[in-house]
Amino acid sequence: MFATLKNHPYRYATALALITAVISGTNNFLTKIAVTAVKDPIVFTTLKNAIVAAFLIGIILMLGKWREIISLTRGQMLRLLAIGAIGGSVPFALFFAGLMKTSALNAGLIHKTLFVWVLLLAVPFLKERFSLLQWVGVGALFAANFVVGGFKGFNFNMGELMVLGATLLWAVENVIAKVALKDISSITVAGARMIVGSLILFAFVLGKGSTVPRSALSLEQWGWTALTSVLLLGYVLTWYTALKHAPATYVAALLVPATLVTNALTAIFITHTLNGVQLTQMALLILGAILVSLFAKKATAITPTIISARASV
Repeated sequence: MFATLKNHPYRYATALALITAVISGTNNFLTKIAVTAVKDPIVFTTLKNAIVAAFLIGIILMLGKWREIISLTRGQMLRLLAIGAIGGSVPFALFFAGLMKTSALNAGLIHKTLFVWVLLLAVPFLKERFSLLQWVGVGALFAANFVVGGFKGFNFNMGELMVLGATLLWAVENVIAKVALKDISSITVAGARMIVGSLILFAFVLGKGSTVPRSALSLEQWGWTALTSVLLLGYVLTWYTALKHAPATYVAALLVPATLVTNALTAIFITHTLNGVQLTQMALLILGAILVSLFAKKATAITPTIISARASV
C-alpha cells in the first residue's frame, strides 16, 4: 500500500502524518504516567532519547545511510546539528519538566498549537501557501483544541511556559528540517535529531554532577521508558518522512487530531465517559483535518527535486 502511495506525495504524506498523529496521541496519554513513574523528567527524556538514538544508528547502518552521512556538505551538516540542538535536546527537557508542573491536558493543548507556530514561520520563510478552505480547516482544528471537557483555562505558570518554550523550539526545528529534507533522507535527519540531541542531554546530565541511574530504575520504570521510546521512534520516522513529501504547514496541521486519540484513551481507561463536549471536539478535529487535506495546495517549497527524491527515503 505504501509503495503505491509513494507515487502520490500528498497522499503518502497524509497517511504518514495521520499515523504520526495516532502515535502522538497514544504517547501523550502514556507519557504523563511514564514521567511520573520515573520521577526525574530529565533522566526520563535522556534515557528515552538515547534508546531511540541507538535504534536509529542501527537503522542507518543497516540501510547503508552512513554513505550519505560521510558525503554531507558543510551546510548540510550544520543544518543537521541545528536540528539536533534545537529539536532533539532542549525542548525535550523543557517539555517533560513542564509536564511535571502542569496538567497533561494543558500541556497537550499547548503542544497542539505547534501547527500555528509552524504556519507563522513556514509562510514567510518557506513560502508555503494555504487556500481559503484550508484556513477554515485550521480554524476548526484550533477551536477543537479548546472545546475540551474539564479545561479550566491556562494559569501561565512555569510548567505551561516551559511547554510553550518547547513547542516554539520544535516549530523552528520543523522549518529547518523542511529545508534539510530537500536533499537529505528522512532517516538521516531523524537520526541527527535524536543522536545529537541525546549527546547534548547526556552532557547536561553529567554537567549537573550526576549520572543516569540505570541500576536505580525499577523494572516498571524501565518498562515505561522502553514503551515510550518505541512510540517516539515511530513518531520521528513517520513525521520526517511525511515532512519530506508535503509542506510543513500541512503536515503539522494533520498532527492536531492526535487529541482525538488521547481523548478516546482517556475516556476508555480513566473517565469511562464520552460526553457531548468531547464529541463536539472530535467533530471539529475531523472537519478541520478533512478541509486541510482535501484542499491542500502544493507549496512553493515542494519542488520536483524534492518529489523525485522521495524514492531515496
